[in-house]
Amino acid sequence: QLQASGGGLVQAGGSLSLSCTAFGRTFSRYAMGWFRQAPGKEREFVTWISWSGETTHFAESVKGRFTISRERSKNQVFLQMNSLKPEDTAVYYCAARFTANGLWSEDDFGAMEYWGKGTQVTVSS
Repeated sequence: QLQASGGGLVQAGGSLSLSCTAFGRTFSRYAMGWFRQAPGKEREFVTWISWSGETTHFAESVKGRFTISRERSKNQVFLQMNSLKPEDTAVYYCAARFTANGLWSEDDFGAMEYWGKGTQVTVSS
């Protein structure tokens, strides 16, 4: 029900934009976000955006380089990645989880209700 796209190969310092489109139901009242998993590592949180789009949160490792946005009417979430580094190389997953206040806390990271299939991002040095 979530489909991520936009991954690819880019040189360090470059940019990529990922999209996540929801199908089959509306996620307009869901907070949504992105996680990533690098080879040999556990999946980690990257960023989330509230259902309203007014609140965002980023992992320290991407703060200032990544931005997240959403188009609720189109059931889409976007991840703009700038100043990419080789350590950003990973499979990126979008996810959704409903919370009463439309926000996520760290306690929510391990309890996503919906996951998209990942999209590979490779950053060459």
